[in-house]
Amino acid sequence: MRDRGRAIIGRTRRRCRGDRRGGQEDRPVDFELSPEDAAFRDEVRGWLAENRDQIEHVRAVNWEDGGERFERYREWERILFDAGWGAVTWPKEYGGRGASLVQQALFTDEYVRAKGPDRINRLGLNLLAPTLMLHGTAEQREAHLSKIARCDEIWCQGFSEPNAGSDLASLRTRAVRDGDDFVITGQKIWTSLGVFGDWIFVLCRTNPDAPKHKGISFILCDMHAPGVEVRPLVQINGDARFAEIFFTEARTPASNVVGAVDEGWRVAMTTLGFERGTGLGSPAVFNRILDEVVDLTRRSPRDGGVAADDPDIRRRVAQAYIETRIFELSSQRTLTRLAKGGTLGPEASLTKLYWSEMEARLEELAMDVLGPRAELAKGSPGAERNGDWYSEYLYARASMIFAGTSEVQKNVIAQRVLGLPRE
Repeated sequence: MRDRGRAIIGRTRRRCRGDRRGGQEDRPVDFELSPEDAAFRDEVRGWLAENRDQIEHVRAVNWEDGGERFERYREWERILFDAGWGAVTWPKEYGGRGASLVQQALFTDEYVRAKGPDRINRLGLNLLAPTLMLHGTAEQREAHLSKIARCDEIWCQGFSEPNAGSDLASLRTRAVRDGDDFVITGQKIWTSLGVFGDWIFVLCRTNPDAPKHKGISFILCDMHAPGVEVRPLVQINGDARFAEIFFTEARTPASNVVGAVDEGWRVAMTTLGFERGTGLGSPAVFNRILDEVVDLTRRSPRDGGVAADDPDIRRRVAQAYIETRIFELSSQRTLTRLAKGGTLGPEASLTKLYWSEMEARLEELAMDVLGPRAELAKGSPGAERNGDWYSEYLYARASMIFAGTSEVQKNVIAQRVLGLPRE
């Protein structure tokens, strides 16, 4: 369906230029690989091929089952780290390769194509680590970055609360200074990886008298500290990927505040920018889902033929191809801007809105292709991929909620990108 030899993002020679308006030329989008980037891609591809048996060994189990199965994925992260693939863009002193953003995208593309195991520490790798690089102290970076890359510390995110989800600034979890510590009391909910977390980055109100978006601090807390309680939340698909976290006078050193005290909202917006713009929505992931859906259409029986014979299914597959291609090109444009020193702004909400709703449509298309077989759960005879399609369809609903709901993203786009007035 697409040339699998082509890298998803980041070509550095031939350029696709935009329209010229008023003598100003739009920022170019790079499409071809430089010799250096091509060599990097080939090295990644070769290493993944050499470790094919280990990849299949890890993928044979579900990390969400915990125990030895989770540790199998942790060990895979250490193999990646030791080979220099754990966090390729990080500085070498923290276990990275000092690779470019183009090379990071190439690595992700090859990793997804090779069906590499889930990156279980993705919140630490993709959200906290780049936040620490921008706002953390040298001591914080020294204490945590290498451990994140090697998966010695699993990180989770403590933002949402029962009454502070989309309106995050309404959070009530408090942190009170007591000598050299902050004492945290409150509750967080929908905490991804909370069951497995060693550490959590948590937003707390440190000045209750300050305006709503002020008086909030971004604090790192050991999940094994006294006063921290984790309760798993079982989802509609039967998994417990989320948890609720209760803090009852849990203590954490004041040196664990990232950025200035009472200025955590600015730090949190940096983290959410990574989450919405670059942290979760990889074009390679959606291209792979589409390819798997196309394969389903060719194998799923339908009215004496296969689903691919259905004109409506063919139309929707074509639409899905258009949408994934648009996202791929949009990601190339963003990557080009970042590689040239640009930054992520409110347009990150466009990215998050687009990929989350596209993912839901892809999973719904898979359900319609499978027909009655779509609802067969794990362990059911005849369940396609042991029921994973149904589980992923249900989980895709969450994509339009976490990292900011679709409604929140539309408000950000309207007000901060389009300049429309508040209602």
